[in-house]
Amino acid sequence: MPGFQTDEERVAWAIAESLLEKARAMMRQAESALENFKRGKEINRQLCARRGINDTDAEIRWAGSAKAKNALADNSFHTGLATMYFGAANTYYARALYLRNRSRSDLAA
Repeated sequence: MPGFQTDEERVAWAIAESLLEKARAMMRQAESALENFKRGKEINRQLCARRGINDTDAEIRWAGSAKAKNALADNSFHTGLATMYFGAANTYYARALYLRNRSRSDLAA
C-alpha cells in the first residue's frame, strides 16, 4: 500500500487487491477453457483425418459439438467475470487514491 494514512484508504486498497486477484483467477479459467477448445479442435481434426474427412468438414463438425460450445461458453463467461472484477478493482484503486489525496489536502489546509 503506497503511503496510505487512514484505515479507509487501506481498506479500499485491500479490496482492490482482492478483486484484482479474483480477476486474474477468472482470466486463468478463461485461458484454460480456450486451451480446451483448441486441444479438442486438434484432436477432432486428427480423428477426422484418419477417417478421410477434410480439415474444413472437421472444423465444422467440431464447431457444432457440445464440447466446443461448452468450452467457448466457459471462455466467454469467465472473460466477462474477469472484466467485471478488473473494473471493480479499478474503482477501488481510484477510491483509495482519492481518499489519500483528500486526506493529504486536509492535512495541508
